[in-house]
Amino acid sequence: MKQRSSFVFVLHHHSRCLVVLCNCCIVVPAPSLNRSCVPLNYRVTAVPFPSAQISPRSTTPLCNRTTLASTISIAPLLPAVRILNFISATSTDSSSTPNHLITNFLDTAKEPEVFDWMVKIRRKIHENPELGFEEFETSEVIRAELDQLGIPYNHPVALTGLVGFIGTGRPPFVALRADMDALPIQEMVEWEHKSKVPGKMHACGHDAHVTMVLGVAKILKMHEKEIKGTVVLVFQPGEEGFAGAKKILESGALKGVNAIFGLHVTPELPIGEVASKSGPILAGSGVFEAKISGRGGHAAVPQHAIDPIVAASHVVLSLQNLVSREADPLDPLVVTVGKFQGGDALNVIPDSVTIGGTFRAFARESFNNVKQRIEKVIINQAGVHRCNATVDFFDERHPSYPPTINDGDLHELFVDVAVDVLGTKNVHLDIERAMGSEDFSFYQEVLPGYFFLLGMKNSSDERALSLHSPYLKINEDGLSYGAALHASLAASYLLDYPCNLPRVEGKVHDA
Repeated sequence: MKQRSSFVFVLHHHSRCLVVLCNCCIVVPAPSLNRSCVPLNYRVTAVPFPSAQISPRSTTPLCNRTTLASTISIAPLLPAVRILNFISATSTDSSSTPNHLITNFLDTAKEPEVFDWMVKIRRKIHENPELGFEEFETSEVIRAELDQLGIPYNHPVALTGLVGFIGTGRPPFVALRADMDALPIQEMVEWEHKSKVPGKMHACGHDAHVTMVLGVAKILKMHEKEIKGTVVLVFQPGEEGFAGAKKILESGALKGVNAIFGLHVTPELPIGEVASKSGPILAGSGVFEAKISGRGGHAAVPQHAIDPIVAASHVVLSLQNLVSREADPLDPLVVTVGKFQGGDALNVIPDSVTIGGTFRAFARESFNNVKQRIEKVIINQAGVHRCNATVDFFDERHPSYPPTINDGDLHELFVDVAVDVLGTKNVHLDIERAMGSEDFSFYQEVLPGYFFLLGMKNSSDERALSLHSPYLKINEDGLSYGAALHASLAASYLLDYPCNLPRVEGKVHDA
């Protein structure tokens, strides 16, 4: 324990007080903290302490909002200083200048030069929707814009995808993901920029996702010399059931990336509002199809047949027991049979019946267990009724999606940044988990990731339409908020992260 005659600098940011002890190599170098190394929107005051007790417990720099309590003993200081939450890392170089990146992104994104440009791109992509791994024209639009901005990229990645780079080209690396694919839905919204492709529509807002990450590219390019690392722009194909994120990872394009952020527009939240939470937010999901085979025959003499319809009916009922009698009631689980196809004639017992459905869970263990049980129940119940059964989980064509689980440290960063950009009342952190799924979860299986919802609601007098609706309308005023928030998250992450990680490998296309 060291006895020092010292004093304390207290950083104030909005309603939070962030304490920094001078003369402590862990927090601030030997010279006292000066205003030039205090981030914008912070103010500083000094509190004298004739004999502050400082007990170092770490020799590593503070970063990623490490709690003060885990680094130094502050018990003697508590009566004099109100210390809330977390300590912010500040520059250890007294010649550092304030970083203005984060505070003006939203203003920049709302300027006509950026906003009108984003609207034009979004409408162009919306008019020409492409399904999973068919996004060739969409990819061409993105590459043309990146070329014009002078941003290098790798292409092709996972067939139609691409990955762009802004910043130093050195660690740390933080990624922003935008999915590109549309849905096989006929658009029913009559407007000037309606889909020009029959039977295809951007009914899930992926055209907006692409546009907002391009908006990030335009904004951050203006500040590239100020970026403390590299922002990786991931334009991903095939999110809608094709596990495009898995293909991106398998390509090696994200090797060396330290964290990734993703968003999804929602018509249920107003413009300028976001929602998320730490931990599980979306369920893992998988699909199955089973063929139950018996022996067909005339309905008047069922004793001469082996009826697969009766067998399949018992299978469906038994599958429900996986939820009601085998699963923990406190661990949400869904097993739904949505397909049941047998014969065509009213007086004929068919040779076989095909059933199929989906299963969903938040816990990885529960998800894997129910998958095994589905196969066993189908085969065994079919056997009880003298039938045979085969089960297909489509692991190659439609891999199961893991649960979407938000990283706790990134959640803290998200809250800080979102409150700064949008204001406390517009950041919702009490949302319920949903049984829907997202292939963003594949990224979270291998690196820290964070996924959140961005409000795109239209006027208050309109009923909020669900995603995947042929009547879905995107409020383009929300584009600025998504671009600004994404850019702010990336810049903040890089400012907080120690630059000691390996460089991303791979061939880069120079614009």
